[in-house]
Amino acid sequence: MDPAALIPTPDAIPVHWGWFQLFLSLTFFLHILLMNVMVGTAFIALVSHVRDDSASFSCTETISRTLPFTIAFTVNFGVAPLLFAQVLYGHLMYASSILMAVFWLSIVGLLFGTYSLAYVYTYRYAQLGNRRFLVIGLITMLLLAIAFIFVNNLTLMQEPTHWSRYFDQPQGRLLNLADPMLLPRYLHFMVSAVAVGGLAIALFFYWQGDKNAPAAQHWIASGCRWFSYATLVNFAIGLWFLTALPKGLLTASNTTSQLLLLSLGSGILFALAAVVFGGARRVIPALSCTLATIALMIAARSLLRTALLAPWFSVAQLPLTPAYPPLFFFLFFLTAGLALIVWMVRFTLRSRRDREVRP
Repeated sequence: MDPAALIPTPDAIPVHWGWFQLFLSLTFFLHILLMNVMVGTAFIALVSHVRDDSASFSCTETISRTLPFTIAFTVNFGVAPLLFAQVLYGHLMYASSILMAVFWLSIVGLLFGTYSLAYVYTYRYAQLGNRRFLVIGLITMLLLAIAFIFVNNLTLMQEPTHWSRYFDQPQGRLLNLADPMLLPRYLHFMVSAVAVGGLAIALFFYWQGDKNAPAAQHWIASGCRWFSYATLVNFAIGLWFLTALPKGLLTASNTTSQLLLLSLGSGILFALAAVVFGGARRVIPALSCTLATIALMIAARSLLRTALLAPWFSVAQLPLTPAYPPLFFFLFFLTAGLALIVWMVRFTLRSRRDREVRP
């Protein structure tokens, strides 16, 4: 069967596709940053509990207090990029979601379970004692499962050649396990999360009170080690991912491939600089290089999707029915919403500080 015959007709868009691509990249940057902090700190807390290291109490207790917030922000900031992706690639994403409907719909239940356990970990931290690792272990496993489902869907939508397997397995349980890029892509995301989680811990103790205090110095150093070692491991996984790409994709034969190579090369250089700064415990320069790396890798991810979909679809093919008022309304409410979020975060942090200093 011709895979092209399985691809639905895309809907018209109200403004040029570049607007949606811009908003997709910006909102995905915020989402992936929060997701990395969420998954990374949960994994580091799990390892600390398994080690039963009493010195890690202050760090894991801090993670327990912040975990519900990071989950909430990650989920909410994940809605926007998902919607923008559906505007540009909805006819592909809806098809892949149907093919793996059982797993895709299970995300709702998995998120409810994760969020509930996060509150147990937060408010029963002292009472849990040695059982803390069980709770955070379940949270971490659920987060990893959700990420695996997402990666399956977002890779399956790029591979219409795999869709015909639905006729052999029409129960909505089709995963993209035959894709050689799936596992290295998934591990690349998850190891990146551990790295950013370590950097988040270092930043937290760097910004908390006296950064020269022995306890703060210990956790700054520990967070930087997590960041540096995980990033080094991720270089190997990234190389695995590159070798799994279709042959001829990374040649400079067209503009998309050239930009992809430029984004990847620049991202690797910034990542190397981040590792150097992390090893030297220079937290702020490491953060700056990491943010640049994430931005460049998001650009590379978008270009890779364009290259993989080139035989089947291009966003430039989307029919355009001009309607600009919705764009103006969106920009207004986006600005107002971001301002409200900044105010809420500052209000929450100020309230927590007031409670801590109150006798």
